[in-house]
Amino acid sequence: MNYTAHNTAVIDMGCEIGEGTKIWHFSHIMPDSKLGKNCNIGQNVVVSPDVILGDNVKVQNNVSIYSGVICEDDVFLGPSMVFTNIINPRSAVVKRGSYTKTLVRKGASIGANATIVCGNTIGEFALIGAGTVVTKDVKAYALVVGNPSKQIGWVSEYGHRLNFIDNKAICKESKEEYRLENNNVKKINE
Repeated sequence: MNYTAHNTAVIDMGCEIGEGTKIWHFSHIMPDSKLGKNCNIGQNVVVSPDVILGDNVKVQNNVSIYSGVICEDDVFLGPSMVFTNIINPRSAVVKRGSYTKTLVRKGASIGANATIVCGNTIGEFALIGAGTVVTKDVKAYALVVGNPSKQIGWVSEYGHRLNFIDNKAICKESKEEYRLENNNVKKINE
């Protein structure tokens, strides 16, 4: 076993867990799910079948990650946030097998108590504010808040707001430069 799991965690047969991953109290990792290297799965987390988590994904307490969700590397899922996987759920209608996919791109962060409605893509390094309800795709580096979600700005890979002057901005922490073109943000590579 190349990962660590608390003795109260339930790890089903048929899941894949990467080296260095830690799984905490009362969490359930279901069959056919894939967790990358060095992930941290907090207390009382459910990872459903067919979920894919990349390397270094941080999942805080009380998060439900349902079938159809893919999180790329370095994603942060805040406390008690939740994904959905059926657009029109009904108790009396079995919809198993017709789950709608959701993609969370590299480096994105989703705040506490946010809800991600299925079928949407969260762009690279996007920042979803606490309590936000995402009902549409989110652009890379976008800062979104509210219910329904609304973009209110842009953030750097370090999570700082970007203030563009002449379509250029500099992250106050990393000093990396960003360019705004056609309402999309790109980091300027040196």
